[in-house]
Amino acid sequence: MQSQQQHRLRAKTSCSLQQLNAREPSRRFEYEAGSSEHWDPNCEEFECAGVEFVRHTIQPKGLLLPYYTNVPQLIYIIQGSGIHGNVIPGCAETYESSASSEGEQGEGRRSSGDRHQKLRRFRQGDILALQPGITHWAYNDGDTPIISVSFRDVANEANQLDLKFRNPQATQSQGRERREHEYRRGEEQEQEQDMGNIFRGFDQEFLAQALNIDREIVRKMQAREDNRGDIVRAERLSFVLPEEQEQQQRREGGGYNHNGLEETFCSINVRQNIDNPSKADVYNPRAGRVTRLNSQKLPILNYLRLSADRGVLYKNAMMAPHWSVNSHTITYVIRGSARIQVVGNQGNTVFDDEVREGQLLVVPQNFATVKRANEQGFEWVAFRTNDNAMIGQQITFLFIFLYTALL
Repeated sequence: MQSQQQHRLRAKTSCSLQQLNAREPSRRFEYEAGSSEHWDPNCEEFECAGVEFVRHTIQPKGLLLPYYTNVPQLIYIIQGSGIHGNVIPGCAETYESSASSEGEQGEGRRSSGDRHQKLRRFRQGDILALQPGITHWAYNDGDTPIISVSFRDVANEANQLDLKFRNPQATQSQGRERREHEYRRGEEQEQEQDMGNIFRGFDQEFLAQALNIDREIVRKMQAREDNRGDIVRAERLSFVLPEEQEQQQRREGGGYNHNGLEETFCSINVRQNIDNPSKADVYNPRAGRVTRLNSQKLPILNYLRLSADRGVLYKNAMMAPHWSVNSHTITYVIRGSARIQVVGNQGNTVFDDEVREGQLLVVPQNFATVKRANEQGFEWVAFRTNDNAMIGQQITFLFIFLYTALL
């Protein structure tokens, strides 16, 4: 039933494609401590695959404000490291700071401290698998900007709305927009420009009564005149991190009180690194490697019904013809460049061009692909719309890397 429902949603998309294009972002939003760049979701390839794509940059001490979405996401960390947090309904705030306030220690009284759910540290090469409807946020506590790309599956069965991405935010304010290219549908531009956080739509008095807080706090929550955008600067932000909590408990001789529910749902693993060469699934010392991430390695992907690959081709190396049997493939170029040919299921060439760093190529299901790296090599991350994507080929091995000597 689950797979039938997913197929029914994807069947709403149109895939009569005669030509593919390497795409770049069409809109850019500038915020106080970062930016976001959006690909045009109305391009034929995106509509066929039922996906959307965005690139975020979070400057040091930048906080990506809490938000939730109507679709699952896979986020790949291209550069930097930071902290990811989420708020899962029904899960306890199990992490609490134990700092005592001055003047209270003598009387043996301690402040309640900050409380929050489990936090996770992420780094370059990580995939973050984010559930729909769950509040997420991220903070850059490092010294270098975080650059990430986010793949959003709007045709997923979890989305019971139309095939559009929506991300209501608890504290969103407006940023400055710069369009690289105009969207084809003007009404969608207007909808995005008018977005505000979810609290703005409520009456102040009504919301104050519902939350049992002062109206002044409600006014700040609504942030009607706040123009810092979705990524704000937070200089003094600090958290109780899992590794720090574990070290403290070991020093004090304490332990964890686990229950099965917390381990399987509230503490479910949403992070996996796919940048480590030693974990490659396919490797040729003269040509390159491919690392796959599916629901066998990261179980939450079975729920999201998504997967990802991380690939590296050395200069002049080729990847033999292959296609995705049961998913669409969205390839983002991390570094370098390559010539890629894509052939449709009727034998017609739909793409034959160079792709370079920062570009995106959507390859529909059953379209065959050949890659050849250029002089500087070729690195990519590919997102797939199936948690156990199957790769087809016309040759014996799943992947054959062909090394071509420099002539």
